[in-house]
Amino acid sequence: MTDETADGPGYAIAEDGSFTAPLTLAYPYARTVGPTYGTFLTGLAAGKVHATVSADGTVFVPPAEFHASTGEALTQWVEVASEGEVVSWSWESAPGNAQPFDRPFAWVLVCLDGAGTSMLHALDVTDPSEVRTGMRVRVRWAADAEPGIGAITCFEPVTTGGAS
Repeated sequence: MTDETADGPGYAIAEDGSFTAPLTLAYPYARTVGPTYGTFLTGLAAGKVHATVSADGTVFVPPAEFHASTGEALTQWVEVASEGEVVSWSWESAPGNAQPFDRPFAWVLVCLDGAGTSMLHALDVTDPSEVRTGMRVRVRWAADAEPGIGAITCFEPVTTGGAS
């Protein structure tokens, strides 16, 4: 039973007394990203992937401000490749409204060449048989990108000799 008089349309009180209501999750605000992510996101707009480096040589992509194990402030920067290897993946068979594609695709964790950590993004494939752990992928850059993760449209398989 729907009670249109409760507090608005869509609210419902079931016969057992339970109450349901529509929920819209949104973040209608802007925030600053700070110097670390600002450097990373601005670099993406220029077609470059910047990473932070720890004293033990670990290269963090996306960059980290501090080393999670040691607490070391990470202030050294390097540029890594925009090509790398799929470390893990998951198939998105029913994308929602805010997904990067309006058709099935893969989510991938990619370790870019030169990095010691991996980043999550979409892979432009149309069937799960087209993706595998260990496959080579590269960034597909957005045209006229502004600073932000949207500068990476997605990853795409690296093809050699006509095969992925």
